[in-house]
Amino acid sequence: MPETIALVDDDRNILTSVTMALQAEGFEVDTYIDGREALEGLTRKPVDLAVLDIKMPRMDGMELLRRLRQQSFLPVIFLTSKDDEIDEALGLRMGADDYIKKPFSQKLLIERVRAVLRRRSDSPPAGGEADAMRRGDLVLDSVRHMCEWRGQEVNLTVTEFLLVEALARRPGHVKSRDQLIDAAYGEHIYIDDRTIDSHIKRLRRKFKDVDSQFAQIETLYGVGYRYRAA
Repeated sequence: MPETIALVDDDRNILTSVTMALQAEGFEVDTYIDGREALEGLTRKPVDLAVLDIKMPRMDGMELLRRLRQQSFLPVIFLTSKDDEIDEALGLRMGADDYIKKPFSQKLLIERVRAVLRRRSDSPPAGGEADAMRRGDLVLDSVRHMCEWRGQEVNLTVTEFLLVEALARRPGHVKSRDQLIDAAYGEHIYIDDRTIDSHIKRLRRKFKDVDSQFAQIETLYGVGYRYRAA
């Protein structure tokens, strides 16, 4: 079955042109003109990924993402204004998987859509207990997309899960931002370093929500990040 993309934007020209580009690549596309319409539609008919404009009437993209996160961990790519770094940072903190600045090329959008979908589907075949990675109090099960810290579940987006997995795979080893970008987004995808920093901040906050003493993800200023060895 073809994967379905929800495209939410109040610009009808973008809806038309991007829909045609995605359909040409084999995707099905559901379009919505504002956040409120999208929330109702996505509740009735789930999709594989959503592309959300931030500035929309009736309900903006931030509020739509907040409400979607109450019911699912649907992968989300934000469309942001050219110079609106505040929106980018806030969107990532709220759990968006990626963002693209307007104006954007359709080729870039399709590459990012494929990258996020690929990250979500790259789990190995189910094989039981051996599929779970255990690092002390941390358990990562890529088959079920499940993360636990000291027996409590930590709800992570696709990108956040892959970042934790990349760091925890080799405790004590430093990962540069470029290495983490490759692990979470794949090669040949350009992401600003600050995007990784925003994801890491959100990761720490999520773990601290279940354990205020969590301090396993360490920053080495000017170098990168590492998962602290036991």
